[in-house]
Amino acid sequence: MRPAFALWITPSLLVALTGLVALSEWGARWPGPLIPWAVLAVLALLTLQVRTSRRAFVAVGGLLTLWLALSDPSWQAVVLRGCYSAGFIGAFFTALTTLRNVAETSPAIGSAGRFLARQPPGRRYAALTLGGHLFALLLNYGAITLLGSLATASAAAEADPVIRHHRRRRMLLAIQRGFISSLPWSPLAFAMAITTALIPGASWAAAVAPGLGSAAIIAGTGWALDTIFKPRVTVPAASRARGEGSWRLISPLILLLLLFGVTVGGLHELTGIRIVGIVMVVVPVIALGWAGIQHGGGGLGFSIGKRLRDYLVTDLTGYRGEITLLMMAGYIGTVGAPLLLPLVLHSGLDPAQLPAWAVLVALVWIVPVLGQLGMNPILAVTLLAPLIPGASAMGVAPSAIVTAITAGWAMSGTTSPFTATTLMIGSFGQVSALHVGFRWNGFYVLATGALLTAWVLTYAFVLGA
Repeated sequence: MRPAFALWITPSLLVALTGLVALSEWGARWPGPLIPWAVLAVLALLTLQVRTSRRAFVAVGGLLTLWLALSDPSWQAVVLRGCYSAGFIGAFFTALTTLRNVAETSPAIGSAGRFLARQPPGRRYAALTLGGHLFALLLNYGAITLLGSLATASAAAEADPVIRHHRRRRMLLAIQRGFISSLPWSPLAFAMAITTALIPGASWAAAVAPGLGSAAIIAGTGWALDTIFKPRVTVPAASRARGEGSWRLISPLILLLLLFGVTVGGLHELTGIRIVGIVMVVVPVIALGWAGIQHGGGGLGFSIGKRLRDYLVTDLTGYRGEITLLMMAGYIGTVGAPLLLPLVLHSGLDPAQLPAWAVLVALVWIVPVLGQLGMNPILAVTLLAPLIPGASAMGVAPSAIVTAITAGWAMSGTTSPFTATTLMIGSFGQVSALHVGFRWNGFYVLATGALLTAWVLTYAFVLGA
Protein backbone atom coordinates (compact mmCIF):
# COMPACT_ATOMS: atom_id res chain seq x y z
CA MET A 1 0.00 0.00 0.00
CA ARG A 2 1.34 3.40 -0.98
CA PRO A 3 1.90 5.97 1.78
CA ALA A 4 -0.70 8.74 1.94
CA PHE A 5 1.67 11.46 0.74
CA ALA A 6 2.36 9.49 -2.46
CA LEU A 7 -1.27 9.99 -3.52
CA TRP A 8 -0.72 13.73 -3.57
CA ILE A 9 2.58 13.92 -5.45
CA THR A 10 1.40 13.50 -9.06
CA PRO A 11 -1.74 15.69 -8.86
CA SER A 12 0.20 18.35 -6.94
CA LEU A 13 2.87 18.40 -9.65
CA LEU A 14 0.14 18.71 -12.31
CA VAL A 15 -1.32 21.71 -10.49
CA ALA A 16 2.17 23.21 -10.18
CA LEU A 17 2.77 22.61 -13.89
CA THR A 18 -0.51 24.34 -14.69
CA GLY A 19 0.55 27.35 -12.62
CA LEU A 20 3.95 27.52 -14.36
CA VAL A 21 2.44 27.32 -17.85
CA ALA A 22 -0.25 29.88 -16.99
CA LEU A 23 2.37 32.31 -15.63
CA SER A 24 4.44 31.79 -18.77
CA GLU A 25 1.40 32.52 -20.95
CA TRP A 26 0.81 35.71 -18.94
CA GLY A 27 4.32 36.98 -19.70
CA ALA A 28 6.46 35.74 -16.79
CA ARG A 29 9.85 34.49 -17.96
CA TRP A 30 11.14 32.67 -14.89
CA PRO A 31 8.80 29.65 -15.23
CA GLY A 32 10.20 28.85 -18.70
CA PRO A 33 13.27 26.87 -17.59
CA LEU A 34 11.23 25.04 -14.94
CA ILE A 35 8.51 23.75 -17.26
CA PRO A 36 10.59 21.00 -18.96
CA TRP A 37 11.72 19.67 -15.58
CA ALA A 38 8.14 19.68 -14.29
CA VAL A 39 7.03 17.83 -17.43
CA LEU A 40 9.72 15.17 -17.00
CA ALA A 41 8.77 14.73 -13.34
CA VAL A 42 5.06 14.40 -14.13
CA LEU A 43 5.61 11.94 -16.98
CA ALA A 44 8.05 9.87 -14.92
CA LEU A 45 5.49 9.49 -12.14
CA LEU A 46 2.61 8.86 -14.54
CA THR A 47 4.59 6.18 -16.36
CA LEU A 48 4.79 4.19 -13.14
CA GLN A 49 1.00 4.37 -12.69
CA VAL A 50 -0.49 3.74 -16.14
CA ARG A 51 -1.08 0.55 -18.08
CA THR A 52 1.31 -0.85 -20.69
CA SER A 53 -0.43 0.72 -23.71
CA ARG A 54 0.19 4.18 -22.27
CA ARG A 55 3.77 3.33 -21.35
CA ALA A 56 4.32 2.43 -24.99
CA PHE A 57 3.80 6.09 -25.90
CA VAL A 58 6.49 7.09 -23.41
CA ALA A 59 8.83 4.47 -24.92
CA VAL A 60 8.15 5.76 -28.44
CA GLY A 61 8.90 9.29 -27.27
CA GLY A 62 12.21 8.13 -25.80
CA LEU A 63 13.20 6.31 -29.00
CA LEU A 64 12.33 9.32 -31.16
CA THR A 65 14.39 11.54 -28.86
CA LEU A 66 17.38 9.22 -29.29
CA TRP A 67 16.91 9.14 -33.07
CA LEU A 68 16.69 12.92 -33.18
CA ALA A 69 19.81 13.31 -31.02
CA LEU A 70 21.77 11.11 -33.42
CA SER A 71 20.57 12.87 -36.57
CA ASP A 72 20.00 16.55 -35.77
CA PRO A 73 22.60 18.87 -34.17
CA SER A 74 19.81 21.14 -32.89
CA TRP A 75 17.96 18.29 -31.20
CA GLN A 76 18.01 19.90 -27.77
CA ALA A 77 15.94 22.88 -28.94
CA VAL A 78 13.41 20.51 -30.51
CA VAL A 79 13.18 18.44 -27.32
CA LEU A 80 12.57 21.60 -25.30
CA ARG A 81 9.76 22.58 -27.67
CA GLY A 82 8.34 19.10 -27.24
CA CYS A 83 8.43 19.49 -23.46
CA TYR A 84 6.69 22.85 -23.69
CA SER A 85 4.03 21.30 -25.94
CA ALA A 86 3.48 18.43 -23.50
CA GLY A 87 3.43 20.84 -20.57
CA PHE A 88 0.87 23.08 -22.23
CA ILE A 89 -1.41 20.14 -22.98
CA GLY A 90 -1.15 18.77 -19.44
CA ALA A 91 -1.80 22.21 -17.95
CA PHE A 92 -4.75 22.93 -20.24
CA PHE A 93 -6.33 19.57 -19.43
CA THR A 94 -5.83 20.07 -15.70
CA ALA A 95 -7.42 23.53 -15.82
CA LEU A 96 -10.47 22.23 -17.69
CA THR A 97 -11.04 19.39 -15.24
CA THR A 98 -11.74 21.90 -12.47
CA LEU A 99 -14.86 23.10 -14.27
CA ARG A 100 -15.98 19.57 -15.03
CA ASN A 101 -15.59 18.61 -11.38
CA VAL A 102 -17.91 21.38 -10.21
CA ALA A 103 -20.42 21.04 -13.05
CA GLU A 104 -20.99 17.36 -12.25
CA THR A 105 -22.43 18.23 -8.82
CA SER A 106 -24.64 21.06 -10.05
CA PRO A 107 -28.38 20.37 -9.66
CA ALA A 108 -29.08 22.91 -12.43
CA ILE A 109 -26.86 21.05 -14.89
CA GLY A 110 -28.53 17.74 -14.00
CA SER A 111 -32.01 19.23 -14.44
CA ALA A 112 -31.08 20.72 -17.81
CA GLY A 113 -29.72 17.38 -19.00
CA ARG A 114 -32.85 15.49 -17.96
CA PHE A 115 -35.06 18.09 -19.65
CA LEU A 116 -33.18 17.73 -22.95
CA ALA A 117 -33.19 13.92 -22.81
CA ARG A 118 -36.97 13.80 -22.26
CA GLN A 119 -38.01 15.93 -25.20
CA PRO A 120 -40.73 14.51 -27.48
CA PRO A 121 -39.62 12.80 -30.72
CA GLY A 122 -40.24 15.84 -32.92
CA ARG A 123 -37.56 17.92 -31.25
CA ARG A 124 -35.51 15.37 -29.29
CA TYR A 125 -32.63 15.15 -31.79
CA ALA A 126 -32.26 18.94 -32.06
CA ALA A 127 -32.47 19.34 -28.29
CA LEU A 128 -29.77 16.75 -27.61
CA THR A 129 -27.55 18.19 -30.34
CA LEU A 130 -27.83 21.58 -28.65
CA GLY A 131 -27.24 19.94 -25.29
CA GLY A 132 -24.22 18.02 -26.51
CA HIS A 133 -22.76 21.24 -27.89
CA LEU A 134 -23.36 23.41 -24.82
CA PHE A 135 -22.46 20.77 -22.26
CA ALA A 136 -19.22 20.03 -24.12
CA LEU A 137 -18.09 23.59 -23.38
CA LEU A 138 -18.28 22.89 -19.64
CA LEU A 139 -17.83 19.15 -19.22
CA ASN A 140 -15.72 18.13 -22.22
CA TYR A 141 -16.13 14.33 -22.53
CA GLY A 142 -18.23 14.47 -19.38
CA ALA A 143 -21.00 15.83 -21.62
CA ILE A 144 -21.23 12.45 -23.35
CA THR A 145 -21.16 10.64 -20.02
CA LEU A 146 -23.94 12.78 -18.54
CA LEU A 147 -26.25 13.04 -21.54
CA GLY A 148 -25.47 9.51 -22.73
CA SER A 149 -26.56 7.99 -19.43
CA LEU A 150 -29.72 10.10 -19.39
CA ALA A 151 -30.49 9.22 -23.03
CA THR A 152 -30.07 5.48 -22.54
CA ALA A 153 -32.21 5.59 -19.39
CA SER A 154 -34.92 7.43 -21.32
CA ALA A 155 -34.76 4.97 -24.21
CA ALA A 156 -34.86 1.99 -21.85
CA ALA A 157 -38.32 3.08 -20.71
CA GLU A 158 -39.67 2.26 -24.19
CA ALA A 159 -41.36 -1.16 -24.23
CA ASP A 160 -41.13 -1.78 -27.99
CA PRO A 161 -37.62 -3.17 -28.76
CA VAL A 162 -37.53 -1.76 -32.30
CA ILE A 163 -38.48 1.73 -31.19
CA ARG A 164 -36.09 1.45 -28.23
CA HIS A 165 -33.18 0.59 -30.56
CA HIS A 166 -33.89 3.46 -32.96
CA ARG A 167 -34.47 5.94 -30.15
CA ARG A 168 -31.23 5.06 -28.37
CA ARG A 169 -29.17 5.23 -31.57
CA ARG A 170 -30.61 8.58 -32.65
CA MET A 171 -30.26 10.14 -29.21
CA LEU A 172 -26.64 9.03 -28.87
CA LEU A 173 -25.74 10.27 -32.35
CA ALA A 174 -27.32 13.64 -31.58
CA ILE A 175 -25.18 13.92 -28.45
CA GLN A 176 -22.00 12.88 -30.26
CA ARG A 177 -22.52 15.23 -33.20
CA GLY A 178 -23.44 18.08 -30.89
CA PHE A 179 -20.26 17.41 -28.93
CA ILE A 180 -17.94 17.39 -31.95
CA SER A 181 -19.59 20.51 -33.37
CA SER A 182 -17.98 22.45 -30.51
CA LEU A 183 -14.44 21.42 -31.52
CA PRO A 184 -13.95 23.80 -34.49
CA TRP A 185 -14.60 26.95 -32.47
CA SER A 186 -14.59 26.46 -28.68
CA PRO A 187 -11.67 28.06 -26.81
CA LEU A 188 -11.96 25.17 -24.35
CA ALA A 189 -11.38 22.53 -27.05
CA PHE A 190 -7.94 21.04 -27.69
CA ALA A 191 -8.64 21.31 -31.42
CA MET A 192 -8.61 25.11 -31.32
CA ALA A 193 -6.05 25.50 -28.53
CA ILE A 194 -3.41 23.32 -30.19
CA THR A 195 -4.05 24.26 -33.81
CA THR A 196 -3.87 28.02 -33.19
CA ALA A 197 -0.62 27.44 -31.28
CA LEU A 198 0.93 25.48 -34.16
CA ILE A 199 -0.07 27.64 -37.14
CA PRO A 200 2.04 30.84 -37.35
CA GLY A 201 -0.07 33.98 -37.22
CA ALA A 202 -3.22 32.15 -36.15
CA SER A 203 -5.44 33.26 -33.28
CA TRP A 204 -8.71 32.14 -31.79
CA ALA A 205 -10.28 35.56 -32.40
CA ALA A 206 -9.63 35.28 -36.15
CA ALA A 207 -10.63 31.61 -36.41
CA VAL A 208 -13.80 31.63 -34.30
CA ALA A 209 -16.13 32.95 -37.04
CA PRO A 210 -15.28 30.29 -39.66
CA GLY A 211 -15.18 27.76 -36.82
CA LEU A 212 -18.79 28.59 -35.98
CA GLY A 213 -19.60 28.03 -39.66
CA SER A 214 -18.05 24.56 -39.40
CA ALA A 215 -20.04 23.92 -36.21
CA ALA A 216 -23.28 24.84 -37.96
CA ILE A 217 -22.49 22.44 -40.81
CA ILE A 218 -21.60 19.59 -38.45
CA ALA A 219 -24.70 19.99 -36.30
CA GLY A 220 -27.05 20.97 -39.13
CA THR A 221 -26.09 18.08 -41.40
CA GLY A 222 -26.70 15.62 -38.61
CA TRP A 223 -30.15 17.06 -37.96
CA ALA A 224 -30.99 17.09 -41.68
CA LEU A 225 -29.93 13.46 -42.21
CA ASP A 226 -31.80 12.36 -39.10
CA THR A 227 -34.94 14.11 -40.35
CA ILE A 228 -34.67 12.72 -43.88
CA PHE A 229 -33.83 9.14 -42.90
CA LYS A 230 -35.89 9.00 -39.71
CA PRO A 231 -37.24 5.47 -39.17
CA ARG A 232 -40.96 5.31 -39.91
CA VAL A 233 -42.53 3.49 -37.01
CA THR A 234 -45.95 3.73 -35.46
CA VAL A 235 -45.61 4.99 -31.91
CA PRO A 236 -48.65 4.63 -29.63
CA ALA A 237 -49.59 7.90 -28.00
CA ALA A 238 -48.94 6.51 -24.53
CA SER A 239 -45.30 5.76 -25.35
CA ARG A 240 -44.42 9.18 -26.67
CA ALA A 241 -42.04 10.96 -24.32
CA ARG A 242 -42.91 14.42 -23.12
CA GLY A 243 -40.45 16.94 -21.83
CA GLU A 244 -40.73 17.95 -18.21
CA GLY A 245 -40.16 21.56 -17.25
CA SER A 246 -39.36 24.36 -19.65
CA TRP A 247 -36.45 25.69 -21.67
CA ARG A 248 -35.71 28.00 -18.75
CA LEU A 249 -33.99 25.00 -17.17
CA ILE A 250 -31.00 25.54 -19.45
CA SER A 251 -30.77 29.27 -18.65
CA PRO A 252 -28.17 28.75 -15.87
CA LEU A 253 -25.96 27.00 -18.42
CA ILE A 254 -26.39 29.84 -20.90
CA LEU A 255 -25.65 32.47 -18.23
CA LEU A 256 -22.51 30.63 -17.14
CA LEU A 257 -21.26 30.41 -20.71
CA LEU A 258 -21.99 34.11 -21.23
CA LEU A 259 -20.07 34.95 -18.06
CA PHE A 260 -17.16 32.87 -19.26
CA GLY A 261 -17.24 34.37 -22.75
CA VAL A 262 -17.42 37.96 -21.56
CA THR A 263 -14.64 37.42 -19.02
CA VAL A 264 -12.27 35.67 -21.40
CA GLY A 265 -13.00 38.05 -24.28
CA GLY A 266 -12.66 41.12 -22.10
CA LEU A 267 -9.35 40.03 -20.60
CA HIS A 268 -8.04 39.16 -24.05
CA GLU A 269 -8.86 42.64 -25.34
CA LEU A 270 -7.38 44.34 -22.27
CA THR A 271 -4.19 42.32 -21.98
CA GLY A 272 -3.49 40.91 -25.45
CA ILE A 273 -2.72 37.54 -23.83
CA ARG A 274 -3.56 34.45 -25.85
CA ILE A 275 -7.05 33.08 -25.29
CA VAL A 276 -5.68 29.74 -24.09
CA GLY A 277 -3.56 31.48 -21.45
CA ILE A 278 -6.59 33.36 -20.17
CA VAL A 279 -8.68 30.17 -20.17
CA MET A 280 -6.11 28.46 -17.93
CA VAL A 281 -6.68 31.10 -15.27
CA VAL A 282 -10.34 32.00 -15.74
CA VAL A 283 -11.68 28.43 -15.78
CA PRO A 284 -10.30 27.44 -12.34
CA VAL A 285 -11.40 30.79 -10.88
CA ILE A 286 -14.97 30.35 -12.18
CA ALA A 287 -14.96 26.74 -10.99
CA LEU A 288 -13.87 27.83 -7.52
CA GLY A 289 -16.58 30.50 -7.35
CA TRP A 290 -19.19 28.03 -8.60
CA ALA A 291 -18.10 25.50 -5.98
CA GLY A 292 -18.45 28.17 -3.30
CA ILE A 293 -22.02 28.86 -4.41
CA GLN A 294 -22.86 25.15 -4.37
CA HIS A 295 -21.45 24.73 -0.86
CA GLY A 296 -22.97 27.94 0.47
CA GLY A 297 -25.37 27.29 3.31
CA GLY A 298 -24.57 23.59 3.35
CA GLY A 299 -25.99 23.06 -0.12
CA LEU A 300 -23.98 19.85 -0.54
CA GLY A 301 -23.46 17.02 1.87
CA PHE A 302 -19.67 17.38 1.93
CA SER A 303 -17.24 20.21 2.58
CA ILE A 304 -15.32 22.21 0.03
CA GLY A 305 -12.14 20.85 1.63
CA LYS A 306 -13.26 17.31 0.90
CA ARG A 307 -14.10 18.36 -2.67
CA LEU A 308 -10.55 19.65 -3.12
CA ARG A 309 -9.07 16.44 -1.70
CA ASP A 310 -11.29 14.27 -3.88
CA TYR A 311 -10.48 16.35 -6.94
CA LEU A 312 -6.74 15.95 -6.47
CA VAL A 313 -6.53 12.40 -5.18
CA THR A 314 -9.47 10.82 -7.04
CA ASP A 315 -10.52 12.86 -10.07
CA LEU A 316 -7.22 14.23 -11.31
CA THR A 317 -5.38 11.02 -10.51
CA GLY A 318 -8.12 9.10 -12.30
CA TYR A 319 -7.23 10.91 -15.52
CA ARG A 320 -3.61 9.69 -15.42
CA GLY A 321 -4.03 7.50 -18.52
CA GLU A 322 -5.59 10.30 -20.57
CA ILE A 323 -3.04 12.85 -19.38
CA THR A 324 -0.14 10.56 -20.28
CA LEU A 325 -1.58 9.93 -23.74
CA LEU A 326 -2.29 13.58 -24.46
CA MET A 327 1.04 14.90 -23.18
CA MET A 328 3.01 12.25 -25.05
CA ALA A 329 1.01 12.89 -28.23
CA GLY A 330 2.11 16.53 -28.12
CA TYR A 331 5.72 15.57 -27.39
CA ILE A 332 5.92 12.83 -30.04
CA GLY A 333 4.39 15.07 -32.67
CA THR A 334 6.83 17.88 -31.95
CA VAL A 335 9.92 15.64 -31.83
CA GLY A 336 8.79 13.47 -34.73
CA ALA A 337 8.07 16.32 -37.15
CA PRO A 338 11.76 17.11 -37.96
CA LEU A 339 12.30 13.39 -38.55
CA LEU A 340 9.26 13.10 -40.82
CA LEU A 341 10.04 16.09 -43.04
CA PRO A 342 13.14 14.61 -44.76
CA LEU A 343 11.25 11.35 -45.36
CA VAL A 344 8.36 13.20 -46.99
CA LEU A 345 10.67 15.26 -49.21
CA HIS A 346 12.69 12.17 -50.14
CA SER A 347 9.48 10.49 -51.28
CA GLY A 348 9.03 13.27 -53.84
CA LEU A 349 5.99 14.79 -52.15
CA ASP A 350 6.62 18.45 -51.37
CA PRO A 351 3.56 20.13 -49.85
CA ALA A 352 4.99 23.53 -50.81
CA GLN A 353 4.61 22.60 -54.48
CA LEU A 354 0.95 21.69 -54.19
CA PRO A 355 -1.78 24.22 -54.98
CA ALA A 356 -3.26 25.88 -51.91
CA TRP A 357 -6.70 24.38 -52.46
CA ALA A 358 -5.23 20.87 -52.54
CA VAL A 359 -3.41 21.44 -49.22
CA LEU A 360 -6.59 22.68 -47.56
CA VAL A 361 -8.65 19.77 -48.87
CA ALA A 362 -5.99 17.34 -47.66
CA LEU A 363 -6.05 18.93 -44.19
CA VAL A 364 -9.80 18.32 -43.90
CA TRP A 365 -9.44 14.62 -44.68
CA ILE A 366 -6.01 13.54 -43.45
CA VAL A 367 -6.80 13.69 -39.73
CA PRO A 368 -9.87 11.40 -40.05
CA VAL A 369 -7.87 9.02 -42.25
CA LEU A 370 -5.01 8.85 -39.77
CA GLY A 371 -7.60 8.35 -37.04
CA GLN A 372 -8.51 5.04 -38.68
CA LEU A 373 -4.91 3.96 -38.09
CA GLY A 374 -5.17 4.74 -34.39
CA MET A 375 -3.41 8.11 -34.49
CA ASN A 376 -4.64 10.60 -31.90
CA PRO A 377 -5.66 13.95 -33.48
CA ILE A 378 -3.20 15.81 -31.24
CA LEU A 379 -0.39 13.59 -32.48
CA ALA A 380 -1.49 13.84 -36.11
CA VAL A 381 -1.82 17.62 -36.13
CA THR A 382 1.37 18.25 -34.15
CA LEU A 383 3.26 15.92 -36.48
CA LEU A 384 1.90 17.38 -39.70
CA ALA A 385 1.75 21.10 -38.85
CA PRO A 386 5.45 21.78 -39.69
CA LEU A 387 4.87 20.28 -43.16
CA ILE A 388 2.13 22.78 -44.01
CA PRO A 389 3.31 25.70 -46.19
CA GLY A 390 2.98 29.12 -44.60
CA ALA A 391 -0.32 30.95 -44.98
CA SER A 392 1.32 33.77 -46.97
CA ALA A 393 2.94 31.28 -49.34
CA MET A 394 -0.47 29.68 -49.90
CA GLY A 395 -2.16 33.04 -50.35
CA VAL A 396 -4.71 32.43 -47.60
CA ALA A 397 -5.29 33.68 -44.07
CA PRO A 398 -3.91 31.60 -41.18
CA SER A 399 -7.49 31.19 -39.97
CA ALA A 400 -8.28 29.25 -43.17
CA ILE A 401 -5.66 26.66 -42.27
CA VAL A 402 -7.02 26.47 -38.73
CA THR A 403 -10.55 25.99 -40.09
CA ALA A 404 -9.43 23.13 -42.32
CA ILE A 405 -7.55 21.33 -39.55
CA THR A 406 -10.26 21.68 -36.92
CA ALA A 407 -12.89 20.49 -39.40
CA GLY A 408 -10.86 17.32 -39.96
CA TRP A 409 -10.29 17.00 -36.20
CA ALA A 410 -14.05 17.06 -35.62
CA MET A 411 -14.67 14.44 -38.33
CA SER A 412 -12.11 12.16 -36.70
CA GLY A 413 -14.21 12.34 -33.55
CA THR A 414 -17.17 10.70 -35.32
CA THR A 415 -15.47 7.99 -37.33
CA SER A 416 -12.22 6.88 -35.68
CA PRO A 417 -12.79 3.71 -33.63
CA PHE A 418 -9.93 4.77 -31.36
CA THR A 419 -11.26 8.15 -30.18
CA ALA A 420 -13.00 8.62 -26.85
CA THR A 421 -16.22 9.87 -28.45
CA THR A 422 -16.86 6.76 -30.57
CA LEU A 423 -15.76 4.44 -27.76
CA MET A 424 -18.14 6.07 -25.29
CA ILE A 425 -21.06 6.22 -27.72
CA GLY A 426 -20.48 2.58 -28.62
CA SER A 427 -20.49 1.64 -24.93
CA PHE A 428 -23.80 3.40 -24.33
CA GLY A 429 -25.27 1.98 -27.55
CA GLN A 430 -24.05 -1.56 -26.80
CA VAL A 431 -22.19 -1.75 -30.11
CA SER A 432 -18.51 -1.55 -31.04
CA ALA A 433 -16.73 1.73 -31.74
CA LEU A 434 -16.11 0.44 -35.26
CA HIS A 435 -19.87 0.00 -35.69
CA VAL A 436 -20.46 3.57 -34.52
CA GLY A 437 -17.80 4.97 -36.84
CA PHE A 438 -18.80 3.13 -40.02
CA ARG A 439 -22.37 1.89 -39.70
CA TRP A 440 -23.86 4.76 -37.73
CA ASN A 441 -21.67 7.61 -38.98
CA GLY A 442 -20.23 6.47 -42.31
CA PHE A 443 -22.59 8.34 -44.64
CA TYR A 444 -22.77 11.26 -42.23
CA VAL A 445 -18.98 11.70 -42.35
CA LEU A 446 -18.93 11.60 -46.16
CA ALA A 447 -21.75 14.15 -46.44
CA THR A 448 -20.48 16.43 -43.70
CA GLY A 449 -16.88 16.15 -44.91
CA ALA A 450 -17.92 17.20 -48.39
CA LEU A 451 -19.79 20.23 -47.05
CA LEU A 452 -16.91 21.15 -44.75
CA THR A 453 -14.48 20.92 -47.67
CA ALA A 454 -16.64 23.31 -49.68
CA TRP A 455 -16.92 25.62 -46.66
CA VAL A 456 -13.16 25.66 -46.06
CA LEU A 457 -12.46 26.53 -49.70
CA THR A 458 -15.21 29.17 -49.75
CA TYR A 459 -13.86 30.81 -46.62
CA ALA A 460 -10.23 30.63 -47.75
CA PHE A 461 -10.67 32.05 -51.24
CA VAL A 462 -13.88 34.09 -51.08
CA LEU A 463 -14.90 35.19 -47.60
CA GLY A 464 -11.48 35.31 -45.98
CA ALA A 465 -9.54 36.59 -48.96
